Amino acid sequence: MLLTMNDKEILRLTAIRDVCEHRIRRSDAARILSLSVRQVQRLVTRFRDSGAAGLVHQRRGKPSSNKINDSIRYHCLSLLNQKYPDFGPTLAHEKLTEHHDISVSLETLRQWMIADGLWVPHAKRKPRIYQPRHRRFGFKASTKKPAKVID
Repeated sequence: MLLTMNDKEILRLTAIRDVCEHRIRRSDAARILSLSVRQVQRLVTRFRDSGAAGLVHQRRGKPSSNKINDSIRYHCLSLLNQKYPDFGPTLAHEKLTEHHDISVSLETLRQWMIADGLWVPHAKRKPRIYQPRHRRFGFKASTKKPAKVID
């Protein structure tokens, strides 16, 4: 089985392996990993039971437990495409909440709209091109002050 580990987990693996081979004590490993001695003991037990795979984060590669169902997402996006194609995220959120009883957060709806191409964030928008204003003919602005005329 192929494991992918980040730097923190590789450091954890070397420290726990050293504890198992009696090169360092659990208290030293706890100080290296910034954990308690009890947590290091839990990691040692898990390493002995399931090897290096026991030290890898158990939720890696799994969807979030707070993830909104894809059917709700597609339903929202289809409503936005049909009824509210030119609405921004805030107004679309209000309409979905009021008329369709769909409650998703404003930021979630905004991210969905960006991914679907219904909304372009302000930072990604192309700047407006303005018509250049040409100078008036025959008028020359001088930078010097006019001389005083004494009568």
